[in-house]
Amino acid sequence: MEKTQQFIHLHTHSHYSLLDGLSKLEDLVDLAKKFGMKAMALTDHGNMYGAIEFYKLAKKAGIKPIIGVEAYVANRGRADKDPNIDNKRFHLTLLAKNLEGYKNLIKLVTISHLEGYYYKPRMDKEILRKYSGGLIALSGCLGGELAKALSQKDEEKAEKIIKEHQEIFGKENYFLEIQKHSKMPDDEKVREGIITLGKKLNIPLVATVDSHYPCEDDNKAHDTLLSIQTNSDIKDENKFSFGEDDYSFISSEKAYELFEDIPEAVTNTLEVAASCNLELKLGRWVFPDFKIESGKTPDERLRELTYAGFKRLDLKETKELKDRVEYELKIIFDKGYSPYFLVVGDLLYYAKNNGILTAIRGSVAGSIVTYLLGITNIDPIEYKLPFERFLNPFRPTAPDIDMDFADNRRDEMIEYVKKKYGEDRVAQIGTFGTMMARGAVRDVARALAYPYTVGDRISKMIPLGSQGFPMTIDHAMEIVPELRDAYKNEKDTREIIDIAKKLEGCVRHVSVHAAGVVIAPGPISDYMPTQFDPKGGKIITQYDMYSAEDAGLLKFDFLGIRNLAILADAVRLVKKFYNIDIDIERIPLNDRKTFALLARGETEGLFQLNGAGMTRYLKELKPTSIHDINAMVALYRPGPMETIPEYIRRKHNPQLVTYMDPRMKKFLGESYGLIVYQDDLLFCALELAGYNWEEADKFRKAVGKKIPAEMAAQREKFTAGVIKNGQTPEFAERLWKLFEPFQAYGFNKAHAASYGKVAYQTAYMKAHYPVEYMTAILTAESGDVEKIGEIIDECKKMKIPVLPPDINESYGGFTVVRDGEKSKEIRFGLFTIKNLGTDIAQAIIDERKAIGKFKSITDFLDRIKHKNLNKKSLEALIKSGCFDTLALRGELLANLEDMLSYNHESSKQSKNQTSLFGSGIIKPPEFKLRPALDATQQEKLLWEKELLGLYISGHPLDRIRDKLEKRDVNIKKIKDGEESKLGNGMPVTIAGIIDTVRQVITRNNERMVFIKISDLTGSIEAVAFPSIFKDTVDIWVPEKCIAISGKVSLRSGEKSIIIEGVKEV
Repeated sequence: MEKTQQFIHLHTHSHYSLLDGLSKLEDLVDLAKKFGMKAMALTDHGNMYGAIEFYKLAKKAGIKPIIGVEAYVANRGRADKDPNIDNKRFHLTLLAKNLEGYKNLIKLVTISHLEGYYYKPRMDKEILRKYSGGLIALSGCLGGELAKALSQKDEEKAEKIIKEHQEIFGKENYFLEIQKHSKMPDDEKVREGIITLGKKLNIPLVATVDSHYPCEDDNKAHDTLLSIQTNSDIKDENKFSFGEDDYSFISSEKAYELFEDIPEAVTNTLEVAASCNLELKLGRWVFPDFKIESGKTPDERLRELTYAGFKRLDLKETKELKDRVEYELKIIFDKGYSPYFLVVGDLLYYAKNNGILTAIRGSVAGSIVTYLLGITNIDPIEYKLPFERFLNPFRPTAPDIDMDFADNRRDEMIEYVKKKYGEDRVAQIGTFGTMMARGAVRDVARALAYPYTVGDRISKMIPLGSQGFPMTIDHAMEIVPELRDAYKNEKDTREIIDIAKKLEGCVRHVSVHAAGVVIAPGPISDYMPTQFDPKGGKIITQYDMYSAEDAGLLKFDFLGIRNLAILADAVRLVKKFYNIDIDIERIPLNDRKTFALLARGETEGLFQLNGAGMTRYLKELKPTSIHDINAMVALYRPGPMETIPEYIRRKHNPQLVTYMDPRMKKFLGESYGLIVYQDDLLFCALELAGYNWEEADKFRKAVGKKIPAEMAAQREKFTAGVIKNGQTPEFAERLWKLFEPFQAYGFNKAHAASYGKVAYQTAYMKAHYPVEYMTAILTAESGDVEKIGEIIDECKKMKIPVLPPDINESYGGFTVVRDGEKSKEIRFGLFTIKNLGTDIAQAIIDERKAIGKFKSITDFLDRIKHKNLNKKSLEALIKSGCFDTLALRGELLANLEDMLSYNHESSKQSKNQTSLFGSGIIKPPEFKLRPALDATQQEKLLWEKELLGLYISGHPLDRIRDKLEKRDVNIKKIKDGEESKLGNGMPVTIAGIIDTVRQVITRNNERMVFIKISDLTGSIEAVAFPSIFKDTVDIWVPEKCIAISGKVSLRSGEKSIIIEGVKEV
């Protein structure tokens, strides 16, 4: 092909055109390179999600990146949002010629989302005029304003549209876009009209193909993707489809075939590409505009605040400490990071001054400067934490300080940032949810109109991935023989998996990053586009955290941690009831009562230390120092977990402690000679293999990512270093084998120390103030019925009664009930009752605080005049047991209508009497309850379950409790049990109560059922296949007590029971 016979894609959609584009950016760039294309454009629908990722990939491949957008242009103005008028919009292809154009594109996309969103993010002519500099406009596809006019044969209007766009962008920057999708209605008519107008008005034509998927044979996969987007399936005659035309990323040869009647339109793509020359300077960070008084530089202010920390912490300025401080400050100053530390220090200063509990995660705890600034609360000298793991002269990446806040007050912190720096300079970071292996299989099966059970069966064969390493369909096929066999032998499975593999990894939705926030020195839209979070009103970046950092804005992590909210609430309750001020950061770290609690295995509700496996190890370990807790936090994860038994043995028998090399004692002394932390791997590299911190950093990244090629290179380098530094090849081999469990799962020591401290704090509060601590957990977990159930079970074990709500004792959340000077019980709060609104609940609490307790039902009805005291709310109060101290539930329900009538009349009468006689109110006659039978215990339990989510005053299984407790097997043992005893395929028999029932129809049109069954220890899913279901149809009803026998099924780490027999009990 001649050099002139090249084609450049100027209208290309990636998977960032959500559920509309199938192409992943790396596939597009690879194809462009394969086809010898020197440039290509990315023009996703109304967004710039992929702009930076695309720019970097293209540059790396030697292809000129052209950043663009297929914009939506409002029918009228962007502020107009009238139904049936403004839901119509036009498409327009915009490309950035240069940096000015890129920045204007960011402004336009941001405004379209924040001001013009109506079904889609819409620009209008007003803002296009304002931000047209540096942009090229192509007239658009069949959805463009010009195409619409030509499809209606309105040539006069078409010419007006062209002239208007030429005025907006400049004649030299406006091109007529021509496509060939001949099976689309109006395509030929519009095409001819564009060619005619191009010749008449002497405007160049540019050929585009509106690419939505990589290759022609991806058409069916793309059609499936559209069905997923529109929640339809292939049997739906009216489903959205692109039809039979080709929307792939075509080659130059194919382009010349398609546009053989007008080859200059293909050649003109080169002219457009030649005029686009965008150069972005990525990775140059800017910091928030932190104001420093008294004219000091950021470096001077940071030094001043650091040294002030000695006095605040009552630390002596020893030479060792001052040397460490100066060493750290030099690195921070040399890298220009002082403003970053000042901003973080200010945030945590604000949090502490406003009673917001904080913690810091990660390697930053290795810094003495951050400790003195009050950013971290771990003394790195005492814990032997290296600063270089956080920051060193060789490290190219920016510092990353992860801040944890009590989750119920995290939003306050973000509001503070907005007030301090400006609303338009702060945004939460956007993140993208992708179609994972299991989800892709389910989605594809549904879109292809297969019954639910087909997709469910295949997806359940795919194991769950591990942290940082999501499971892929290809990997699942390698490790699961049943899946491989099903793919090989079943046509349906093969079709579903083949398409799912093409959809796997595609972006499904945009959402808010759990913690990330960016703060800019100017408006965020000077750096990157923003939009509203689709699920709420928060403003989020369109760039993910990696692209945001490339674009110049560092991520500040504001993570909400529930355990910090629990700790803060527990501290508040202790102050309220005992008038004791607990400084949670300064509690003694050698408290015997705390370690005794852990040694007994009373870990439910603790941070990082709960769960059956961890509890078992803690009971064996019997921790006696904070270092033991830090080690357990680090080791209790896949891989490193293998070390725990040996750690326990060595703790209890110091004679077992050995070091593979005497030099290792320096950094493995506290861990009994064992590798526990990721830092231990780095110190081995530094001390035994002669690495410097630059090499150690690369080593850490290679180990963390588990990339085979990088790992092999590091192994070779490490081995050579160990031998050079005085050890044998055999030693190097043994040491490398010890590293393997820590690859990808190793915790850094500073992170473990930070989390270990919070874990210890939770254990301390539970050990010393159990009622207050458990109350705080119950309040924090309100809404999570299963978690509340677990905590109530733990309270029972701790001999702390948890009582139903009470009209005279309950507040909003869970409430501590006192017996004289001591906290004894916990009571459900009024806010936890379903069907009782918070406004009426608060009115009851306020009335009780103002006047005193309610003496009788009449007293309650006389005093509560709230508009929302109605049948629904009063019934909820009665059924949940709120009035149990004043009357019987059954009796009250029988009198419900009369009570409401009395309350209504009483309210009317008191109004009238107040207006007639002023303060001389005549007391209405006392309300008399008509006698009625009380509710049965079973009825009360059902009402509690309905309104509180749990059985409180008893349990339907109480009548067989003795039998259940004597049995060797229960649900908890099945779920937590060892593989050899209660693993896959093992026979079991249990009794319990049915929580939920879900019937499904199989492909053979037979019914089967999935149930959730609970006993006194927990709940588990069970399934009855058609052969069992057909003979037991009447049994499968929620709240029914049954006994089942069957086999344990273990799929993807989750246990369930396949039912083989069932009976009522």
